[in-house]
Amino acid sequence: MPAWLYELIIVVLKGVGVAFALLTTFAYMTLVERRLLARMQIRIGPNRVGWNGLLQPLADAVKSIFKEDLNITMSDKLVYTLAPLIAITCALATFGGLPAGPPNSFFGANPWVYSLDIGVLVLLALTSMGVYGIFLGGWASGSKYPLLGGLRSAAQIISYELGMGLSLLGLLMLVGSTSFRAIVGWQGDHGWLILFQALGFVTFFVSSFAETNRTPFDLPEAEQELVAGYLTEYTAIKWALFQMAEYVNMITASALMSTLFFGGYKGPQFLNVLIPGISEWPFIWLILKIAVFLFIFIWARATLPRLRYDQLMRFGWKLLFPLALANTMFTAFYLAYLKGWGLWPLGVAGVLGVAALIAGSDRVRPLWNKPGVRVLDDAESPRSKTRIVGGD
Repeated sequence: MPAWLYELIIVVLKGVGVAFALLTTFAYMTLVERRLLARMQIRIGPNRVGWNGLLQPLADAVKSIFKEDLNITMSDKLVYTLAPLIAITCALATFGGLPAGPPNSFFGANPWVYSLDIGVLVLLALTSMGVYGIFLGGWASGSKYPLLGGLRSAAQIISYELGMGLSLLGLLMLVGSTSFRAIVGWQGDHGWLILFQALGFVTFFVSSFAETNRTPFDLPEAEQELVAGYLTEYTAIKWALFQMAEYVNMITASALMSTLFFGGYKGPQFLNVLIPGISEWPFIWLILKIAVFLFIFIWARATLPRLRYDQLMRFGWKLLFPLALANTMFTAFYLAYLKGWGLWPLGVAGVLGVAALIAGSDRVRPLWNKPGVRVLDDAESPRSKTRIVGGD
């Protein structure tokens, strides 16, 4: 067998394996999320299908596959059908570029589907393309509520993509590479990048919620305002594909934050004293870190209320974007003129920036949530009706 054909078969098998793992994780993430939300809300959650409800994802899959697929009269049939396929394809393609272990550690093969020197840029590009599925699905449905949901999603992605990209510039300047393997290797030598880019992590973390359309940034499908947003006219397997894309994007965002800021597949080095080489075991540490972030996503959904759309946009442009830009400029200045001091002063400055942001949260809140003021229509008549004047 030619070497190129052998390599191609290995890549295809790894791609199929990653897709299968992601879709299986998506299926059981729906169960885990429902059980955790029930626990947080003092309920029981799904527990009827199978032992402790473990077969609930299978029942949901069967229902989605065999449910009637409605024919929308006013829809653009081709685009309406392609939109969920675009969303899930971009979501699945994104995860393959993240390394899950050292080279040749997966039965002699590399634990990643593809590895590029511009891996960070490719991943950001693929996540940005995923919004085409949402926007086209909203437009092709031929209804006003899906169209409004699609427009919201496009504006939201554009707004928060800028903050997300700027959040990573400081990190990339420190490492000097956009390769995920180089970033993980740098953290193995110098420490997790969360220690030196705390403010960058905070802005990236918040942007990840907006990118994945998760609470409190789930405006494209706000059921109180838009019925179900871009999902309104979708049923059966097409609806399920959009749900798959959302959860796979959430898993990818968790893996991305783990890789960029928390050492990726590398575990704590001190454990090598107990079990030699345990910190380099493939998959284990990355999966554990992903699980922590997935829990935070679910926790936020159970805790935080949805923002208004005007609050969402103001928050992105008036707070998140300036913070990410300030972090980038400060990191560039430090590396250009103060690099001889070492990296720890940069880490201390980042922690102080996060502490100042938390301490001054009440002062910066009016940037995106200006309180209304009650004023009288007629100052001479105390019994006259009052009106609310908002911040805008």
